[in-house]
Order: sequence, then C-alpha cells, then structure tokens
Amino acid sequence: MSDDRTTPAPDSPFRPDPGARDAAPQFVLPLVVRIERAAPPPRTDALETAARAVLVMLSDARSVGEGEWAGAMRDWQDARIRKVVRRARGAEWRRAEALPGITVTGKSAEVRVFPPVPLDGWPKDLARLQVSGTDLDDPDTVPPADPAVPTLWLNPDLDMSAGKAMAQAGHGAQLAWWRLPDEARAAWHATGFPLAVRTASPARWPALTAGGLPTVRDAGFTEIAPGSCTVVADHPALRAG
Repeated sequence: MSDDRTTPAPDSPFRPDPGARDAAPQFVLPLVVRIERAAPPPRTDALETAARAVLVMLSDARSVGEGEWAGAMRDWQDARIRKVVRRARGAEWRRAEALPGITVTGKSAEVRVFPPVPLDGWPKDLARLQVSGTDLDDPDTVPPADPAVPTLWLNPDLDMSAGKAMAQAGHGAQLAWWRLPDEARAAWHATGFPLAVRTASPARWPALTAGGLPTVRDAGFTEIAPGSCTVVADHPALRAG
C-alpha cells in the first residue's frame, strides 16, 4: 500500500519525482479547520487535532472493508497521498459540517475530515473555502512532549504555514499507522489516538531522520522544495522495534 522508509521508493506516495502512482486518478483527503476570527485555535492544538482526524478517518468502519467510504479511501491510497487543509468560520463551517465527514476536537481546535474526493472534484461547499489564512500561533508555551506519547517531529529548518504543517502532521500519523503491528494499532485506537506534534531541536533532527522511523518527504506541490523531509513519526511501539 505504501513505502514509509526514510528514502522514498520509486512508488512512494510522497516521492517528489513522477512515478507509477501519478498515472492513477488523483484523489485528495480534505480537512477543514475551524478558525473563527475572534477565537482561532492555538497552532499546536490545530496540528495535533488534524493528525488525529486523519487517524480517525483511516480507522473508521466506513473507511474499510465494504464501508461506504472504502472505495474512495482505496482510490486515494493507490495514488499520491494528498491532503489539503482549508479554513472555515461561521456559516462556512456549518455548511461543511452538513457534508459527510467526521469532526475531531482538540483542546479548543475543531477539524472536520472528509472522505477523499477527486483532485478536481471537490464539493462546492468545500471548494469555495480558502487554503490561505491558516497562520496560527501558540499564545502559551508548549510543554515538552511526553516520551510515552507518539510524537510527530517537525523539521526545525522548514518554515511552513499552519495549514501546510497540519497536512504534513497528518502524513506522519498515517505512515505511523501503516507501520504499526495490529496490536499496537488497536491499542492506539482504543485510547483515542493520543499524540503530540513538536518541532525537533536542530541538534536532534539528524538522529531522528536516521533512526529508521516513518519519515515524510514532501512531493513539493506547495510551499517547500520537493524531497524536503518534513516529519518524523516517533511512536513508542516503533521505537521499541
């Protein structure tokens, strides 16, 4: 289904160069973050909520087997694993909530994830939403990640918008999910997918990327150069193995 080694294989979903996956019809996983003008969510909370939303979608009964979203999920995972984050507020958010999908909440963040859609076939109520404008901040100091909690480490050398970072965190969570054995998947699911998203220190980043953990290398469609290493997914079950 995928290749999640530190160096993308020829048919990796995140490979920067054209490959066999590019010949397949392209689908995208839409995520919409609620950003009300008077009360935007903290950046880290939004990133963590987006990553959990991807995991919730991957594990939902409607996404597997003969579920109503399973066909779209298979089509999406057979091509590039694209995710696009858009923002909504007020009536826009209410219209988005009326479409089939799942809303995941964090401490204050709300992210709705939808079954994959063709790259050029977005529902009109999602297509009209803006991609830009997701520059969020953390008003309070973000505590260090708990070593016992799965952590998605962001590249300290890349400057990504919140929307871009949310998509990359989702990629990292997905690669971790694919790599985990069934027992570890079930345990993560049963506890509601606890996780942290943090920016790695420059000193630690080289060891993270060389440690054999699931690593995202971006295809370079937006913001950053193709092949950039964006996220390392450090799940205790993978670290132990």
